[in-house]
Parts: sequence; C-alpha cells; structure tokens
Amino acid sequence: MTDFKGFPKDFFQFFKELAKNNERPWFEENKERYKAVVVAPMSDFITAMSPRLAKISKHFVADPRPNGGSMFRIYRDVRFAKDKRPYKEHASCHFRQAGGKDVHAPGFYMHFAPDEVLFGGGMWMPEPESLNKIRQSIAGDAKAWRKVVEDKGFKAAFKEVHGDALSRPPRGFDPAHPYIEDIKRKSFFAMHESTPKATQSATLLDDVEATFRAAKPLMKFLCAAVGAPY
Repeated sequence: MTDFKGFPKDFFQFFKELAKNNERPWFEENKERYKAVVVAPMSDFITAMSPRLAKISKHFVADPRPNGGSMFRIYRDVRFAKDKRPYKEHASCHFRQAGGKDVHAPGFYMHFAPDEVLFGGGMWMPEPESLNKIRQSIAGDAKAWRKVVEDKGFKAAFKEVHGDALSRPPRGFDPAHPYIEDIKRKSFFAMHESTPKATQSATLLDDVEATFRAAKPLMKFLCAAVGAPY
C-alpha cells in the first residue's frame, strides 16, 4: 500500500520545462529529478489504484513498476516520425486487461499533461481481427450498443464514445445502420477531462475510481466483443 496524497507541483513543472528543453543533454541533467517528481509519484498513484481497480474488475492490472508495468516510458519512438523530439511531454499509464499484450488491448488510461488531464477507458487502435469483432458486435446487436451509449452514468461522465473513424462505412456493413458512425470507428474510448490542480490531492483516487466505474458499460461490451473477461 502507499499513502498517495496527490501529485507534487513539480510534477507538471517538470513537463513545462521539458517542453522548452526537449533534448537529451537537458534530460540527462534532470534525470534524477524526473525519477523523483514524476516516476516515483506515478508509481505511488498506480499502487494506490490497484485495490480500487480490483473492486471494479479483477481482470485489469495496475502494475507500479517503472519498466514493464502500467507506466508508459517517457522516450518517444522517433524512427519514422517527422517530429524528432526525443521525450513525451506528459506522463501516462494504462491499466490493461490481464490477457492483453499491448496498448491495443481493452484498458483504462490516464494522461497527465500541464494543459490536459484525461482518464477513462476503451480500446485504442485494436488489431484488425479485434476491430472487426467489435464492429460485428455493434452491427449485430444494436440494442446492446444502445445500452452502452445511452447509459445515464456513462453519458454523465463522458457524453459519448470517441475515436478516429473511417470516412466511409467499412466493407460489408450496412450504411443505413443506426450506429454506422460508431461502426466506422478505428478506436473506441471514453475520456473524462480533469485539471492539473485536481491531481494534486488524494481525492484524485476517488475521481478516477468513479470515472472507471462509469466506463463499465463500454468496457464490458468491448471485452465481450473480443472474447476477454471483464
């Protein structure tokens, strides 16, 4: 267990300074600071969320390890990117479904940036087979999908499902289907907006837990569609 009291003020200050100095020499000079004000409190947060997540579902993992756990690395993959900044200017973590191998699995996501704090759940860019299963599930049971998007708790927390979409209906799906706009999606997620100030208190844990609970209709649907336990 950990006594998480919220993220320190220097947590976001670090990323503000990194945005102005996103280069290896600066980061190397500030690496110990990064470990102290970003990695350590992120690890404490993940540890504190673990028992709360277990109450929501025992099939999702909150692993506080800095490497190989729920926390994303700060290093960007710039091999094929035009943007060559070596470091992400935010912290994030992914509590993925226990059977999932990567970020494309069903999971709950946290994003902490100086100008944007988001948390919620869903599936980001699922693999083609999983994506087709989700689309087939929506197309084949519009009533079940309606229960997701019309759920009062879900709508209050997120308003609607988000995710990049195709410009046209995917092949084999009825363009007149009542949820064709959702069938066209390539990702399915629901995110709640918060503020940096709200993360500096232990009440963040309550806010995140409540938000994750509100995402249950979507998470259950996605897990069922891809054959993963919720």
